[in-house]
Amino acid sequence: MPELPDVDVYCAALESRIEGEPLSDVRLLNPFVLRTAVPPVIALQGKRVQEIRRMGKRIVLGFEDDLYLVIHLMIAGRLHWLPAGAKSKGRNTLAILEFPRGRLALTEAGTKRRASLHVVQGEAALASFDRGGLEVQRIDQPTFAARLTAENHTLKWALTDPRTFSGIGNAYSDEILHRARLSPLALTRKLSPDAIGRLYDATRFVLDAWTAQLADEARDKFPEKVTAFRTGMAVHGRFGLPCPDCGAPVQRIVYADNECNYCARCQTDGVILADRALSRLLHQSFPRSLDDA
Repeated sequence: MPELPDVDVYCAALESRIEGEPLSDVRLLNPFVLRTAVPPVIALQGKRVQEIRRMGKRIVLGFEDDLYLVIHLMIAGRLHWLPAGAKSKGRNTLAILEFPRGRLALTEAGTKRRASLHVVQGEAALASFDRGGLEVQRIDQPTFAARLTAENHTLKWALTDPRTFSGIGNAYSDEILHRARLSPLALTRKLSPDAIGRLYDATRFVLDAWTAQLADEARDKFPEKVTAFRTGMAVHGRFGLPCPDCGAPVQRIVYADNECNYCARCQTDGVILADRALSRLLHQSFPRSLDDA
């Protein structure tokens, strides 16, 4: 799923292409991508884009007459900028927004069709999409600590919960925890003040650094290679590969459709955290530490 750095770079690319421009047409190639009926999507036609903002992991296009188009890419949704009149990206294209300078296409790989569009009117209606998570770059460390410890959850849960912090998902939470040298299963209320400080600094550093890197890679081009698995990541998507800091093999915890990657030597004092799938398979043979692996 595109997370804060990816969505910020999308927003910057859209600002340079459609801000101040009128939306000339909306084509829904899959009608189910639109999850609202009032106001109708046709109400956006002819209206100029007045602002583009990120709300969590969503992209918000603000139009004249207090109208908003909320784009949620979910896991497999992506945006593409095409020249005016160019053909769409095939069967995966869900919607096309036509502007004078080009076309914005929303695509989604696979068949689950989780990506969505919502049309709403007024700030009050738009606010319903705000999950309440804090923007870590806009808060100080005491505010971060208070929100982090308001409930007792694992760090992986707390970082990726949109009600706690905004825009952080599976990929960048792995990178943040590795940089902070903290276990993904450590409990928020058991962290020392020093550990909370490291987590605060690591969160800001990772999000800022990746946003800057992705923006530099895109430059004047529209970001097309949006992925959760990037060259240069320390642990995310690197199961079995050496940790760039200590050389130990990166470990993982598999759950649902995701996995959490971490370095046992850097983050858990050499302890390999139980993986449900492997521990059920191996039972007593499941390694408990790097020395046993």
